[in-house]
Amino acid sequence: MSTDLTRLDASDLASKIHSREISSVEATQAHLDRIAKVDGELHAFLHVAGEQALVAAKEVDSAIAAGDKPASALAGVPIALKDVFTTTDMPTTCASKILEGWVSPYDATLTTKLREAGIPILGKTNMDEFAMGSSTENSAYGPTRNPWDTTRIPGGSGGGSAAALASYQAPLAIGTDTGGSIRQPAAVTATVGTKPTYGTVSRFGLVACASSLDQGGPCGRTVLDTALLHEVVAGYDPRDSTSVNEPVRPVVEAARQGATGDLKGVRVGVVKELHSDSYQPGVIASFDAAVEQLTALGAEVVEVSCPNFLHALAAYYLILPSEVSSNLARFDAMRYGLRVDDGNMSAEQVMAATRAAGFGKEVKRRIMIGTYALSSGYYDAYYGSALKVRTLIARDFDAAYEKVDVLVSPTSPFTPWKLGEKVDDPLAMYLSDLCTLPTNLAGHCAMSVPSGVSADDGLPVGLQIMAPALADERLYRVGAAYEAARGPIASPVA
Repeated sequence: MSTDLTRLDASDLASKIHSREISSVEATQAHLDRIAKVDGELHAFLHVAGEQALVAAKEVDSAIAAGDKPASALAGVPIALKDVFTTTDMPTTCASKILEGWVSPYDATLTTKLREAGIPILGKTNMDEFAMGSSTENSAYGPTRNPWDTTRIPGGSGGGSAAALASYQAPLAIGTDTGGSIRQPAAVTATVGTKPTYGTVSRFGLVACASSLDQGGPCGRTVLDTALLHEVVAGYDPRDSTSVNEPVRPVVEAARQGATGDLKGVRVGVVKELHSDSYQPGVIASFDAAVEQLTALGAEVVEVSCPNFLHALAAYYLILPSEVSSNLARFDAMRYGLRVDDGNMSAEQVMAATRAAGFGKEVKRRIMIGTYALSSGYYDAYYGSALKVRTLIARDFDAAYEKVDVLVSPTSPFTPWKLGEKVDDPLAMYLSDLCTLPTNLAGHCAMSVPSGVSADDGLPVGLQIMAPALADERLYRVGAAYEAARGPIASPVA
C-alpha cells in the first residue's frame, strides 16, 4: 500500500482521504517510509519531521471522521517545505552553517497557511545556501542528487524540493524563486513549478535573499496539483509590506479548463531572444515540438522580440548581490545563529570571524559583489544602471503582452549537468538561468512544465510559460492543456 500511495497525484490522494478510502496518517506514513528508503542517497531533506507530520495527519483524520468539512482541497496531503521558510517546530537553516540548528520563534505566513489548510509538513528540504545557486551544490550540508541520474544536479536553489517530488518522497512541495529557483529545478527533474506574481504569496517569514525578487511558490508533479497548492498559499498578508491586496487568481478553475485540451483563441508568443543556437540541441528540439503541440491545440503562435532580455543576466547579477549584501548584514553573531568568539575578541572581530566561518563561498562572492556595486562612486555605474535595464525589460514584457496572452521559451538552456562540473565556474552556472531571470526582474509570473526528455542524453527538459502580473491563471490553462496533450513521462525511479 505504501508504494502505491506515494505514486498517487496529490489531487487523487486528497479525494481518497476526504472520502475516507484511506487516511491522512496512511498517506503521510507512506511518504515517511519512502523518505527513509531513498533519501540517504538523494539527500533531498535537511530535516524530517515525522512525528509532527503524523500528529497533523491525525488531526485531519479526526476532523473528517467527525463530519467536518476538510480545511482545504488538499487537507491531509503531506508536503515538503524548502528550508528557507521559518517554522517553530523544526530548524530553519537556509542550508547555511551560520544558522545551523536555529529554530524560529514564529512561523512564516506560508507555513501558517499550510498548517491551517490541514497539510502535514514532512520536513525541510535542501537548497543552495540562502537560495544562492542553480545546482543545490552550495548547501553547507552537502548536495542533493537528481533522481533521474544520481551523478547529476537537481537544479537550484530549490533542488531538494524538486528531487523530493521526482523521487516520490512527497506529492507536493514549496520552493522559492528569485531568478528561477522553482522553475529550473522543475525543468531538470520533470516536475511542475510555478513562480507566482510578485507579492501574491506572502514573504513574511521567508528568509530574504533579494527582497525585490524573492517569491515563494508551489511545486507538484502535475499542473492541477500545483494549482491546488497555489490557491492554498496565495493571498494578501498585511505583515508583508510588498503583499498585493488582490483576490487569489482562479488557477484551479483554469487548470481544469486547460485539461480539456482547447487553446482556441489563446495567443502564444515565442521569445526570439530565448531561442538560441547556443542552447543544448535536445532542449531546442523538445521546445520546438512543444510549440507545435500548442499550435495543434488551437493556439495562435507568433514570434515576439524582447531585445532587452539579452541584458537580464548582467542586470540580475548586480541587483541580486546588492540586495544580498544588505539583507545578510543581519547575520552578525550578535542576536542569533553561529557565534565565533575566543573570549578575547572585539565585537568587530567576532562578527568578521563568524561570517568567515558561517558563510559559504558563493554567498561570500555575492556579498562582495553587492557591497562593491553599492559603494560610493560605483552605485550609479553599477546598481543604478542595472535598475534602468530592469525597467527596459519590464517594458519589453508590456509590449509583448499587447500582442499575445502568454510567452513561451525553454525553461533552462541545458539538461542537468554532472555534480561538480560547473561548481568552480560561476558564470557557467549563472547561464542556466538565462530564460528565467526576466520574469523575476519584471515581477511577473511563470511556470515550468515537463516537455519530455532530451534526445541528447535522455534527461528532462522543461517548457516555460510566462504571463503578465496578476494573470497567473493563464499559466495553468496553457500548462494543463499542454500537459494533457503531451501525455505521461516515464518515471525516473523504481
